[in-house]
Amino acid sequence: MKLLVFNVKHSENLGDGLLACCLETALRQCGSDVEVETVDLAGRSEVGTAVRARGYVLALLGRMPAPARRFVVRKVLDRRLRASLPDWNARIAAADAVVIGGGNLFQDDDLNFPLKIGAVLDCVQRQKRPLSIYAVGVSRNWSPEASALFGRLRNLDLVHVSVRDEIARDNWMSHFPEGGRPHLVPDPGLLAGSMDLPRPLERCVGNNAGLCVTNPAILRRHSDKSARDIPMLRARDYCEVMQVLESRGWCITLFCNGAREDAAFLEAILAVPAVRKMMASGVVQVAPRPKTARELLSTIDAFDAMAAHRLHACIAAYALGVPVVGLGWDSKVEGFFRSTHREAFLVTDRSTSSEEIAGLIDQVATHAVDPVELRATVAKAREGIARLHADLSAFLNAGSVVS
Repeated sequence: MKLLVFNVKHSENLGDGLLACCLETALRQCGSDVEVETVDLAGRSEVGTAVRARGYVLALLGRMPAPARRFVVRKVLDRRLRASLPDWNARIAAADAVVIGGGNLFQDDDLNFPLKIGAVLDCVQRQKRPLSIYAVGVSRNWSPEASALFGRLRNLDLVHVSVRDEIARDNWMSHFPEGGRPHLVPDPGLLAGSMDLPRPLERCVGNNAGLCVTNPAILRRHSDKSARDIPMLRARDYCEVMQVLESRGWCITLFCNGAREDAAFLEAILAVPAVRKMMASGVVQVAPRPKTARELLSTIDAFDAMAAHRLHACIAAYALGVPVVGLGWDSKVEGFFRSTHREAFLVTDRSTSSEEIAGLIDQVATHAVDPVELRATVAKAREGIARLHADLSAFLNAGSVVS
């Protein structure tokens, strides 16, 4: 069985690559006859091929009204997608089935994902291949254009549909009320604990807290809440949390998921005089910008506790047994903390003080991830992928939709 998987495997945000690698590996483990190939929806062939001016583009888009943003995104993507379609058609024709997932792919980010996935759905229909949607995130509000583009899946042999949390399932049902309820499966990134890791960062003496830095432009652009409700948006916020952690005896490591816009914001944090002082004293260190998902995991594995906006930094930490505080900015982060029964360690209000956030990091360090619950969650993640494989096998063998 040859499976062609579409997601954003080669994003510089290495959390996307992490879940793609986990999904690929687990699918191959379903049988010796399974062949898996992943295609990046943005046309990337490797990490590091992002647009060099991405930070500038994001800032520019952030200042535009929504109709203008959608117009610009459509203009840019139309040309790229036309260039990708011959290759996608050929690859889909050579596959037995197509999988879209995982990741937060069913979101209307100014038509970015709707246009890309709509193009994939056209190719799938043209080549008459069965389709599965696996472990995706789903946003609540879609524009009419996004609804029409995503809605093209109604014309296909849809073999399997699964989402990664209850919020995504409710949103899916609101968009596709005529279909059945999607399966609920854990994010494939939860299998990260089984990956071989490079040697972790050298640990500091004492407790080591990781702070995952995310560029506020990303949070504002993709959040499903107002920016005024997002915690830790400013360089000053990170500085203040670090100062409180220092007073409580913590060492702090700043790191990012790999995206260059996050690395640029990290540099802005390092320019704050108080942060430079903490670095000079050895209290604060900076992890090298990771180039692979394994390097990101190795960084996270060295922490006693951590705080992050990035969903897959939180997922990776949980998978590695590192207690994590979630900095809530989007329903997908809330959905993950709900699904793992760790809502007590989710910050959802920008008014939460630096002292309170540092206090949560203190608290979460004494509330380790339950190893029994972690094993059960990982087992469910494997079972979900096995179910995907079984549904595709049954369809290909019998020629009928089973899920």
